[in-house]
Amino acid sequence: MSGGAGGEGRIAALLGSREEAVLDRWTALVAENVRGRLTERELRAELTELYGLLARVHDDADGTVRGELRAALAEMSRSRARQGFSPSETAVGVFAVKQAVLEAVEESGDTEAYREFARFSAFVDDLGLVTFETYAAEREQVIADQAEQLLELSTPVVKLWDGILGVPLVGTLDSARTQIVMESLLQMLVETGSEHAVIDITGVPAVDTEVAQHLLKTVMAARLMGTDCVISGIRPQIAQTIVGLGIEFGDIVTKATLADALAYALDRSGVSVVKAV
Repeated sequence: MSGGAGGEGRIAALLGSREEAVLDRWTALVAENVRGRLTERELRAELTELYGLLARVHDDADGTVRGELRAALAEMSRSRARQGFSPSETAVGVFAVKQAVLEAVEESGDTEAYREFARFSAFVDDLGLVTFETYAAEREQVIADQAEQLLELSTPVVKLWDGILGVPLVGTLDSARTQIVMESLLQMLVETGSEHAVIDITGVPAVDTEVAQHLLKTVMAARLMGTDCVISGIRPQIAQTIVGLGIEFGDIVTKATLADALAYALDRSGVSVVKAV
C-alpha cells in the first residue's frame, strides 16, 4: 500500500496471507455491533468485497482501486442509512478492520508491519470519514423524503359528492404545504372534472394574514381550472381574528361548518337533499 495509500508491502502481504482469519475477525466484530439486523451471510459478502479492494490498494498506481473502494463504502453507508442504522453502527463497519488487522500483526510478530500499521490506520480513518459523510447526506435525504410524504398524507383531497371535492386541512398552513395542497387539488380537478371544492379549515389552529394568503392562492388556482371554491370551518374565534386583521376574502364564499359548505355546493350543483319520510 504505497504512495500514502495506507501502508507498505508488509501489511499488504499480511492481508493476502491471512485473508480468512482477518476477514473472520472483522465480520465477527461488525456482527456484534449490528445485533442481528444483517445476516452473517449478508455481512460476510459485503465485507469480502471491501476486503478484496483494501488488499489491492498497494498496487493501485492510478487510483482506480481507491475509487472503487470509496464507491463501495458509499453504497454501504447509503444502505445503512436507509435501514435505520446509527452513525456509529455504520462507522464501526469500517473502523473494526483496524482491530482485526492489528491482531493479525501481533500474531505475526513482524516489527516492520507494526511500523506500517500507523499509515494503514490513518488510511482507514480517511475511509471512515467518507463513510460518515455519505451516511449523513443519505439520512438528510431520507428525512426530506419522509417530510414530503407526511405533507402529502396530511393534505388529502377527497370526493364528497359527484362533482364536489373536499380538502380537509389540519395543522399549520405554510408555503410548502400550500404548494402540496394546490398541486393535489388541481390534479384531482383534472382527473374528476369537479366544478366545486370545499376547503375545510376546521383543523387549522389559527388564521393570520399569511395563512389567508395561502388560502386565497389555492382558491385562485382552482378558479383558473373552472372550479368554484367554498371555505368552511370559520369558527367564531377565527372570524374575529380575520375581522381584526382586516383580511378580505372578497367574493369567496365562507361557511361555519363543513355540512353548511357541502349543502351550499350541492345546491349550486342542482342537487336537493331531503329527509326520508
